[in-house]
Amino acid sequence: MKSAPGGAVDHTAPVPRSTPEGAPRRQGTREPAARTYARALPIVPVRARGLTIEGADGRRYLDCLSGAGTLALGHNHPVVLEAIRKVLDSGAPLNALDLATPVKDAFLDELLRTLPPGLAERARVRFCGPAGSEAVETAWALARTATGRSGLLTFTGAGRGGAAGVLDGPSANTHDARVARLPYPQDYRCPFGVGGERGADLASRWTESLLDDPGSGVPLPAGMLVEPVQGEGGVLPAPDSWLRRMRQLTADRSVPLIADEIQTGVGRTGAFWAVEHSGVTPDVMVLSNAIGGSLPLAVVVYRDDLVTREPGTPADAFPGNQLAMAAGTATLAHVRENALADRAATLGARLLSQLRQLASGFACVGDVRGRGLMIGVELVDPDGEGERGFTGSPGAAEGDAAASLVPGSGRRPLPAAPELAAAVQRECLRRGLIVGLGGRHASVVQLLPPLTITDEQAAAVLDRLADAVRAAARCRGGGTAATP
Repeated sequence: MKSAPGGAVDHTAPVPRSTPEGAPRRQGTREPAARTYARALPIVPVRARGLTIEGADGRRYLDCLSGAGTLALGHNHPVVLEAIRKVLDSGAPLNALDLATPVKDAFLDELLRTLPPGLAERARVRFCGPAGSEAVETAWALARTATGRSGLLTFTGAGRGGAAGVLDGPSANTHDARVARLPYPQDYRCPFGVGGERGADLASRWTESLLDDPGSGVPLPAGMLVEPVQGEGGVLPAPDSWLRRMRQLTADRSVPLIADEIQTGVGRTGAFWAVEHSGVTPDVMVLSNAIGGSLPLAVVVYRDDLVTREPGTPADAFPGNQLAMAAGTATLAHVRENALADRAATLGARLLSQLRQLASGFACVGDVRGRGLMIGVELVDPDGEGERGFTGSPGAAEGDAAASLVPGSGRRPLPAAPELAAAVQRECLRRGLIVGLGGRHASVVQLLPPLTITDEQAAAVLDRLADAVRAAARCRGGGTAATP
């Protein structure tokens, strides 16, 4: 822009036209370096439909990141677009704060219809800021008010919904809040070095001891926050028996159980809500991502006998996102009416079974795990020394879609290979496949395809992923044990 006389900016001066091809370069000069997806995926999306994204360069990609799990129906699904258009054409306000509107009423009807039995009948829904992290903070505040206590129990690897940032320190509204992180059970990198049911039992015993031991240093908390499947922690499904044990421990001590369903909800894991696999009914559910049908929306669902904020206290500015509610209603209804959670369970089990061949064929693939269409492939250093202290134990039953596909076999888990995982992500992108990375060391390739993915598309995803792993292993010296 040119300067006007007197040093003012002349807003009428012509501005150089931006081109899509130059967008990544300009982004680097306009936004902070703390970018995640843009740094690993240097593409400029200009069109998208279903599983497919088209970049500004004309290339097409199969998107198995799905907006970090926000796109249950994929990009621009017709029922979502139609719902948004109806709101726009109606002249309804796009932001109604916390006022009652027909759009909100329809969203609540559909949401309450999907909730787990035992919670739906007594549910209250608190709309908060549109991010999952704000929903986690709201749930914690609700638990503090309900119990008069300040602490929170969570688990190692927790991080979905921005929880890692929220939970690393005290809330802005309390000075003595404490967060205690407990062992999260898993097979491949079991914190106790045994895996399987024995590892889950030890994790339960640790939690019970911490709650009951007056010398543990952790007072009885305001709540326990748990992800039924850890997403960013590395796609780790919680054993159903362990989750039921957490429910019993918290219920016996009047500690609200808060289920973080930000990434796992709306059919993703093969049930509408991931807690349904274990039959657990939480006291509070934290929901975001897919419930907005691709648009920002977050809510906290809680049992009606838990105390909430008193009338007249300050509220968020964006709890009334009408477009997100309309898109969310359409998404929830479409998933329910078309049994897409069942489809996710069936296809997810098939994909995990086929990925078992990938795990056995490449020495650099340490573990494959997941539930439904929430799948992780952990890359390891095949030449590294296994973790000390690991003894191994039998994993879950063969064919269990929730089980590790490399169950305990007496061998030690190999060191994580984040550089190799990043190389696999790059090789995937070269082959027109978008995947995410997660896990403790960013060594887990994440697959979060939309629930609408077809069998043919799933086969293409597997082919491209296998080819990418092969190429990355060859370049990095990871080698193959056999050709899958």
